[in-house]
Amino acid sequence: MKRVPFHGPGLDLSALTVMTGAQGVAHAIRQIDPDVFPVYPITPQTPIIQAVSQFVADGLCHTHVLDIESEHSAMSAAVGAALAGARTMTATASQGLALMVEVIYLAASMRAPIVVAVGNRTLSGPINIHGDHSDAMLARDSGAVQLFAENAEEAYHFTIIATRLAEDHHVLLPVMVGLDGFTITHSAEPVELLPDTQVEAFVGPYAYPSPLLAGEAGTYGPFAMPDSYFELKRQEIRAVEGVLDIFDHVSEEFSYLTGRRYSAVQAYRLDDAEAALVMMGSHAGTAKEVVDAMRLRGFRVGLLQIRLYRPFPRAEVRQWLARVSKVAVMDKASSPGTLPPLFLDVAASVAHSQELVSVIYGLGGRDVPAVGLQTVFEGLYSDRLRQGVPHYLVGREMEQEED
Repeated sequence: MKRVPFHGPGLDLSALTVMTGAQGVAHAIRQIDPDVFPVYPITPQTPIIQAVSQFVADGLCHTHVLDIESEHSAMSAAVGAALAGARTMTATASQGLALMVEVIYLAASMRAPIVVAVGNRTLSGPINIHGDHSDAMLARDSGAVQLFAENAEEAYHFTIIATRLAEDHHVLLPVMVGLDGFTITHSAEPVELLPDTQVEAFVGPYAYPSPLLAGEAGTYGPFAMPDSYFELKRQEIRAVEGVLDIFDHVSEEFSYLTGRRYSAVQAYRLDDAEAALVMMGSHAGTAKEVVDAMRLRGFRVGLLQIRLYRPFPRAEVRQWLARVSKVAVMDKASSPGTLPPLFLDVAASVAHSQELVSVIYGLGGRDVPAVGLQTVFEGLYSDRLRQGVPHYLVGREMEQEED
């Protein structure tokens, strides 16, 4: 079950268009009209490439679509284009992102503002084409910014916001927009497209501060010995940490166009909650339905949805969870040999201020119905979910790691 984006009273329903998340991202790319779009197809991201290519063929945008021989080469071409002074975007998923990751690290270190749409999909093996977050977790320490959309409209909006964010002169980093494979990329729902002129004005012209083709001498991607490497990494780390404030500012500006104010985290019915889920991506919509249903039964439950995953909004997470005594962190990725990534981020943020349990779900696109999330809440209330061991939500039932 997925929540359709809420629109306030007075909205002209004729302005809504039913489209998939992949089409929403493609429309954002059409409106932004980047100079270069180097890509390689891979399920479930391919519809983005197809739609953008069709827009170019129809004369609706002037983007140079480069069909590259691999995702590694696509990101390499993106780095060169961005640093040369061309607005650059790309798209990938799963093994494609795995192949890109080497160059994403380079893109971040060279401060290349590239927007990357990621149709989040599980990594092989075994071979599986469905959605989880294991691909994005490969890049969580790369220096790239990561956003996770809940639905098609957020995928559309975040692609526009990501462009402003990546190109801010205090950021200049790759920004990845995650949209869950098939659940968002291929599922159609109402999206309100902004006027092309508004998007064009919002993103503004591309203005890289020191393009390598400007004719001035410069060094790009230098070899760094120990006496300089640390200083360069410190600059990159500071830029990533500074994204939290800049995202807040860009989101406020974007709200003037849409009336929707995005924050790094969204707290849903958490003010008086005694039990909560923490999660990101498309299942947050289902979780809101579960929270509403359980509230009607007298359970004081809530949800903390992570929209901006990198940099991780530690202060906001700590603030919202401070008064919640029982928390289940829902990871759509596993980390064999340790606890999963989102759990570790949340645990570090709250520093043992409340009961915290780890739940792994949705691997390989495994469907989790509303009753499955309800099972997690019920496990928190009954103290059946132990701390210190990962639990597995396999669908409707919960399984626990054996001692």
